[in-house]
Amino acid sequence: MQHRRLGTQGLEVAAIGLGTMGMTMAYGSGGDDARNVATLRRAHELGVTLFDTAELYGLGTGINEQLVGRALKDVRDEVVIATKFGFDMAADPLGSGVDSRPEHIREVAENSLRYLGTDVIDVLYQHRPDPAVPVEEVAGTVGELVAEGKVRYLGLSEAGPDDLRRAHAVHPVSVLQTEYSIFEREVEERVLPVVRELGIGFVPYSPLGRGFLTSDVRPASEYPADDMRSWDARWQGENFTANVRAVEALRELAAEKGATVGQLALAWLPAQGDDVVPIPGTRSADRLAENVGAADLTLDAADLERVRAILPHGSYGDRYPASMMPTW
Repeated sequence: MQHRRLGTQGLEVAAIGLGTMGMTMAYGSGGDDARNVATLRRAHELGVTLFDTAELYGLGTGINEQLVGRALKDVRDEVVIATKFGFDMAADPLGSGVDSRPEHIREVAENSLRYLGTDVIDVLYQHRPDPAVPVEEVAGTVGELVAEGKVRYLGLSEAGPDDLRRAHAVHPVSVLQTEYSIFEREVEERVLPVVRELGIGFVPYSPLGRGFLTSDVRPASEYPADDMRSWDARWQGENFTANVRAVEALRELAAEKGATVGQLALAWLPAQGDDVVPIPGTRSADRLAENVGAADLTLDAADLERVRAILPHGSYGDRYPASMMPTW
């Protein structure tokens, strides 16, 4: 698989990575642990080198990072493992509070090192901005961890242009992670230009529109309460109907290219720039192989124009409730 450079500090990864959130949270039961381990190992065999986890995905127990660490133990030197800090794991409901105090960053980093079974974290992200902690302190603390050899690269997630500039001035930011896909274009106007100005790589999460850009799509009411699609506006009412119609149009284009809609969506992202590496998540080895196959799909200017014509501004419906949306 083709490799790409993320940032200017030396981070290099394969063109498609793997997100692991769905193996333990957000999309119903994470399922069989052995199956998840097998999927992680198969990803490495298929050429994936970037694996994305987080403290949050372990629901306060470390189970996601332990899963990743256990699965990749024998190939640790061949992969890049990214994890994240920044949530208050005692907040109720989980994910409703943030905490990027320097002492908390260090505590989470030490836990992650232990859970992953490694002596260095390749990429350490701030998961979400913390209004109570200046981003300069965050970047400075991670910079100290880099100097100590516990972290290789600093990443930010869902950070806006101002935070990117301020953090980068203290310690180089290698990569920004934010939702971006055929369905979600919010970053294009203000964030991507700053990323490119500063020489920061970009890692889109939810590149398959949280599963909408695959074949298994049902209305919000048909998902269990512990599945985020049960409250995602894109799965509800008229939004759902309009999005299904758009996906059918994308399916026609994909079929002409000998691809699936998911492969079309994944190939669309690297076509937006050489500094873009999506991290689709899956628990299925079959879906994994389909996703990785997107690395071989090339979209020309006419293809990209057809995608824009089908969805000029992205999907119908906001990606998060107002209380969870970033304030750039």
